Amino acid sequence: MTRRFPYSPLAMLGLAGLLALQGCAPMAPGRHGLDIDTSIRARSQGSRVQFIVLHYTVSESTRALGTLSRGEVSSHYLVTDDEPPRIYRLVDESRAAWHAGQSEWSGYTWLNRSSIGIEIVNRGPVGTAADGTPAWQPYRPSQIRAVRALVRDIADRHGIAPENIVGHSDIAPLRKQDPGPLFPWRELAREGVGRWYDESVAQALGARFASQGLPDMEWARRQLARVGYAVPHGDAPPHDMQAVVAAFQMHYRPARYDGVFDAETAGVLAALVAASGPAGADDASAW
Repeated sequence: MTRRFPYSPLAMLGLAGLLALQGCAPMAPGRHGLDIDTSIRARSQGSRVQFIVLHYTVSESTRALGTLSRGEVSSHYLVTDDEPPRIYRLVDESRAAWHAGQSEWSGYTWLNRSSIGIEIVNRGPVGTAADGTPAWQPYRPSQIRAVRALVRDIADRHGIAPENIVGHSDIAPLRKQDPGPLFPWRELAREGVGRWYDESVAQALGARFASQGLPDMEWARRQLARVGYAVPHGDAPPHDMQAVVAAFQMHYRPARYDGVFDAETAGVLAALVAASGPAGADDASAW
């Protein structure tokens, strides 16, 4: 009697090949005795990291390293003020560091799990200037070069948009001032790191606001939210809105960051919104 096989010889050959391939598939050891097959990777995926947040330490390197490695706060990187600067990686980029705290940017909140934090050794405010404003410790040029290279590398690898390279004061303006008004955002943006605006447009719009009058604070709230800031509600205490305006000025108009919404600040804000895309440009033409 002839015995019939349920599969053709060609099908059996294909099955044997598949089994052989499975036998050679990369396997990752899992916990609890699990073996994880890593031979197939999904095409639709991306980095969890969406933001880079820059800080100053307010302390020297040794103390900052101790705080960030053994304390209740941490950061992914620390850039020292040595010559040349040393870059420490304290937390792997795949893990969350506790550097942002209560924070918000572009509608995202509590940014620890979606950001990479970089601490820069710098004391921040170091006294009072002759005009009564705070005096700040300058950043070393070599530090800024190291920060620029580090931020560019992280942004390239994770696909982070320029507008999502921010300071701690941008994401927590009611609590924080770092990295302070001496951090060279403009210089870095001109070298491809971070966001800036067309200064000629800002100057023209600022002159227009000075001659024709300022927009109201509701306009300021809408535009600040549009460029990423978390803005207080209209019934919030006035100093809350002043703190947000001061944070914006510290980043984009650091020569004066008193939180007063003046014509120059309005011009810079309008130019920044105009640079955000066609819709922003259309709005700019109406101001």
